[in-house]
Amino acid sequence: MIAHQLLLLLLTLPSPGPTAALPFMPGNIGDMLGLSDGVGDSRVLHRSKRGWMWNQFFLMEEYTGNDHQYVGKLHSNMDKDDGNVKYVLTGEGAGSLFIIDEKSGDIHATKRLDREEKAMYTLHAKVIDRRTNREMEADTEFNIKIHDINDNEPKFAKEIYFASVPEMSEVGTSVVTVTANDADDQTYGNSARLVYSILQGQPYFSVDSENGTIKTALPGMDREVKENYQVVIQAKDMAGQMGGLSGTTTVSITLSDVNDSPPRFANHSFRVTAVESTEVGGAIGRIKADDPDIGRNAEMDYSIVGGHDMFNIITDQTTQEGVLVVRKALDYEDKRDYEFRVEVRNTYLDARFVHGLQFKDYATIRVTVEDVDEPPVFTRNPYVIEVHEDTAAGSFVGVVSARDPDAENKPVKYSIDRHTDLERLFNIDSVNGSITTLKALDREMSRWHNISVVATEINNPRQTTRVPVFIKVLDVNDNAPEFAMSYDTFVCENVKAGQLIQTISAVDTDEPLVGHKFVFSITPANPNFTIVDREDNTANILTRRGGFRRREMSMYFLPVVISDNDYPIQSSTSTLIVRVCACDSRGNMQTCNPEVLPFSDGLTTGALVAILLCVVILLSEYMAALILVLFPTSNRSLFSLIVVLFAALRRQRKKEPLIISKEDVRDNVVSYNDEGGGEEDTQAFDIGTLRHPEVMDGNKMRRDIIPEMLFPYRRSSPTKDHNGDVRDFINGRLQDNDSDPTAPPYDSLATYAYEGSGSLAESLSSLESGATEGDQDYDYLTSWGPPFKKLAEMYVAKSLDRET
Repeated sequence: MIAHQLLLLLLTLPSPGPTAALPFMPGNIGDMLGLSDGVGDSRVLHRSKRGWMWNQFFLMEEYTGNDHQYVGKLHSNMDKDDGNVKYVLTGEGAGSLFIIDEKSGDIHATKRLDREEKAMYTLHAKVIDRRTNREMEADTEFNIKIHDINDNEPKFAKEIYFASVPEMSEVGTSVVTVTANDADDQTYGNSARLVYSILQGQPYFSVDSENGTIKTALPGMDREVKENYQVVIQAKDMAGQMGGLSGTTTVSITLSDVNDSPPRFANHSFRVTAVESTEVGGAIGRIKADDPDIGRNAEMDYSIVGGHDMFNIITDQTTQEGVLVVRKALDYEDKRDYEFRVEVRNTYLDARFVHGLQFKDYATIRVTVEDVDEPPVFTRNPYVIEVHEDTAAGSFVGVVSARDPDAENKPVKYSIDRHTDLERLFNIDSVNGSITTLKALDREMSRWHNISVVATEINNPRQTTRVPVFIKVLDVNDNAPEFAMSYDTFVCENVKAGQLIQTISAVDTDEPLVGHKFVFSITPANPNFTIVDREDNTANILTRRGGFRRREMSMYFLPVVISDNDYPIQSSTSTLIVRVCACDSRGNMQTCNPEVLPFSDGLTTGALVAILLCVVILLSEYMAALILVLFPTSNRSLFSLIVVLFAALRRQRKKEPLIISKEDVRDNVVSYNDEGGGEEDTQAFDIGTLRHPEVMDGNKMRRDIIPEMLFPYRRSSPTKDHNGDVRDFINGRLQDNDSDPTAPPYDSLATYAYEGSGSLAESLSSLESGATEGDQDYDYLTSWGPPFKKLAEMYVAKSLDRET
C-alpha cells in the first residue's frame, strides 16, 4: 500500500519544512473510493487491495524562492526501492506547472502561482512497472489547492461617488453606502475581512465600519451656509489590524435644498417713474425679493396689498421678479403721484419650517408720472352724424371737437383725410371743426359716408389724432314710384267686361319711415280698361268692355299714375302696353299678330289718285303725260301698275358691276398684306392727283429706277391760317346747338366730320358733293400708266356704256 507524505507548512515560514508521513489508512478506503459492489451485500469479494490513499496537497501562493517549490511526495508500497517503479503525473498543469520525480515521486511547482487566478488544480497519478511498462496500480485523482496569502488590497467600484442629502436633516440620516471588494480568500483567515473608516468629512458625516453606510453626524447643516462636502472613506482588510492592506474612495456629498428660508426685500421702499403716454399693459418697472433657496423652493408670487385701480404687478417666472404694469391710462394733468404696498411670498411651503417663520415680506412702491407732449384728444370716438339728402352745397352737417390734453392746452386745427373723401363731398372748418357739404348728397347713390378727421397741434404738427366720422344720409322723398317690372300684358278678343288681365306693383328707391303706400289710378274716361287698387301696393287691371278686335286695334297704351304717401308726394306715369290676342275658349293666348286686311274688289277714286301720284313721282313727266292721253280713265290704274314695275326693272338693270369683264371676278382680285402709312404715306399715291390729274407732276419719279434728283419735289401743306374755315364751322355748329330749344338740358358731346378747304383732295365724302357719278370724266385714268390700267378699263368702259 502507498502512503502519502504531506509537507507540513507554517504560514510564518518562507519555505516548506520536513515532510511527515500520513498515518496508514485501513483497507476500507477502497469503499470510500466506490470500489464496493453494493450496499448491504454480505458476500465477500475477492479483490486486490487498493494501494492509493486519497487526499489533497496544499501549496502557498506567490512563492518567492529561487528553486522549484516543493508540493509533496507520492509513494506506493509496491515500490521496493529497486528502481523498477515509475511514477507518472497527468492532469491540469502536469508537465508545465507541476512535475514529478519518476523514481522518488516528489512533486514540485515550476512557476509562481496566484490563487486569485486559479485556486485549485486536479491531477492524476499512477505507478508503472519499468520492465513491463504495465500499470502496477490504477491511477487516482488528487487535488492541489493553492493556499491564500494577503496579497490583494480592497478596491472600491468607483474612484468617486456622488450623493445628496436634504439640508437640515437629523443626525444619523443615511446618505449613501459604499462597498469595497477584496480578491483574497474570504473563507480562509482575515485576508478578505474588511473594516470601513472615515478619513475626511468629520464631524459632518460618519461611516458604518461593517457595511460602509455614510450617515449625517451633525445637526442643522444649512445648504445656504455650505452646500458641498468631500468625504474620504477607507476599507482595510485583516479586520483592520496592523499590516492589513487598504483602499480609499471619495464621496462628494451635496446638501439638497428645502424651503427653510423666506423671501426678503433688500430695500423695503422702491421709487418708479412712468411717463403718462405708457400704454395700458405696459411695464414701468421691476422689483425683486431675495430668497436664498433654489429651484421650486425659491419661486415667489408678487401682489399689491388690497389691489389697485391704476397699476398691477405680475411675476416673471424666469427671473422671479415683480413686474409693475399700467392697468389704466395715466394722465399727468389728472394725478402725478401714486403709492401702494406690495407683498411677496413663496409659492410652495415646507410644513417642517412654517412654524415660527413668516414666508412673506412687504415693500412700499411710489410711482411718479411724468408729463409728455400728447396728441389731441377728441371728445367722442367715433362720431355718427345724420344729414338729409338733397341738402344744398355748403350746408352744415355736424361738428367735431378735440383738445390738447397737456396742461398748456395748445391750439388744434382740423382737416379731412382726402383719401377717405375722394369725391370731395365734405369740407371742415380748420378752426372750429364744423363739417359742411361741398356737393348735394343723394341717399340713393350712397347711404353712408365714412370719412376721417385729423386733429393736429398747431405748434407741433407731428402730434396728430384721427377719428372716424360716419355720416348717415337721411331719406327725402325725391323719387317717384314706378313699375316694379316690365309687364307683358294681353287681352283676349273674346274677353268679357270686368275680367282681370294684369296685376301690377310698384317700387320706390326712397325709404319712408312708415313704409311705402302706393296709389294707382288711370283716366276715368278710359273706355277700355279700369283699375282696382288692392291696398297692398298692388292693383288689378280689368277690362271695362268686351269685343276687342285686332283688326281695329292690335295694341293699347294704358297710362297708369302711381303716387306715394310721403311728403312731398311724388307720382309718375308708367305706360302699360296691352296687346290684343286671339285666345281659345279657356282664355289661353294663341296668337297676337295683327290680321292682314283683304283688298276690296274695286278701287275708289281716292285710291286711284294716290297711285297716279306715285307714278308721277317715279316716272318722268312725259311718261305720265302719255298715260293720261292714251289711256282712258277705266284702264289707267292697271297700266299705272305696269309702269311702276317697268321702272323698277329698268332701275335694277342700270346697276352695273364694278368690274366689267367676262372673266371670273376671283381672277381679278389681288390680295396684299401690306399696311399703308395713312395720310402721311405720300410715297404710295397722291389723293390730290386722283381728284385733279391736271396737277400731276410730270417729273414724277418711278419706283423701278434710281431717281436722278436727290430731293424729290413735294407739295407744301396748308398753313395754320388756312384752318380758319374749320373754326368757323365749329363755332357755327356750337351756336346752333346753344340756340336749339329741343337740345337736351345737360351737357352733351356733338361730333362732326369736316375736312376743311385746305385739302387738295377736298372732301372725300359724297354728302356735300354736288356732282353725281355721271358727271365724272374718267378718260384721264388712261394717262396714269400701267398701275391704273385696270381701273381705267373699268371706268372708261362704264362711261362709254352710260353715254350709249
